[in-house]
Amino acid sequence: MATHEHYYVPAQSKWPIIATLGMLTTVFGLGTWFNDLSANKPESHGPWIFFVGGLILAYMLFGWFGNVIRESRGGLYSAQMDRSFRWGMSWFIFSEVMFFAAFFGALFYIRMWAGPWLGGEGDKGIANMLWPGFQYTWPLLETPDPKLFPGPKEVISPWHLPLINTILLVTSSFTVTFAHHALKKNHRGALKAWLALTILLGASFLVLQGYEYHEAYSELGLTLGSGIYGATFFMLTGFHGAHVTMGTIILTVMLVRILRGHFDADKHFGFEAASWYWHFVDVVWIGLFIFVYVL
Repeated sequence: MATHEHYYVPAQSKWPIIATLGMLTTVFGLGTWFNDLSANKPESHGPWIFFVGGLILAYMLFGWFGNVIRESRGGLYSAQMDRSFRWGMSWFIFSEVMFFAAFFGALFYIRMWAGPWLGGEGDKGIANMLWPGFQYTWPLLETPDPKLFPGPKEVISPWHLPLINTILLVTSSFTVTFAHHALKKNHRGALKAWLALTILLGASFLVLQGYEYHEAYSELGLTLGSGIYGATFFMLTGFHGAHVTMGTIILTVMLVRILRGHFDADKHFGFEAASWYWHFVDVVWIGLFIFVYVL
């Protein structure tokens, strides 16, 4: 342990290059999938490429984090390494904040500037000549070119499934905090119960969001192709749903590790990092609920 107190140098690893290949394959598959959808191609290799990329990423995550767990359990890490992990997780969450800030920025730009300009308002209201007679309102049910982008019949009410999902995620922030406090006090039974409840709340959120998407597509005409409102709605809620899925998987891994006796009251940064990520996901949803569903 003393030999690693000042600086720990891990062994050579294949995982960074595998992660790079997995991300490249996944993004390429997603881009191919979307391009084929926009071109109305009935058959596309995009979903298969995306699926293969996902499998590569899953393999990388399982292997790389498995190595980290074995090194940690083997006593190779020190206080310096703990600080490195904390800084790494902090920067990762900051990058995620910037990721969602870009999509929220696009939403605000459309709502506050680009949309009103097309409706003839503001300094650039001359843009109204592109679609004379277009009246801007938000949510945008009547698009400037309804033949090309037919707007949705109606939007999702925030006071039904979105409100329930908000209650579920806010509650899950409390339950994961209770689990963290139980871990600090070495109350293993309470830790397992609160963490299992957090996972259940996250899974329930995903089931309800899936039902909401089905209702939006099949009954409301709210799709990715239903104009800028549908595009921003699904980009924001879809990426958030992907983060909830990842967060639920991470918490499930934490629960499995706890059942195996990992972590103690003093050394449990793996669990702490998972809780940081989960709180971030919850905060993003509150912003989504307010600015996408309510306002």
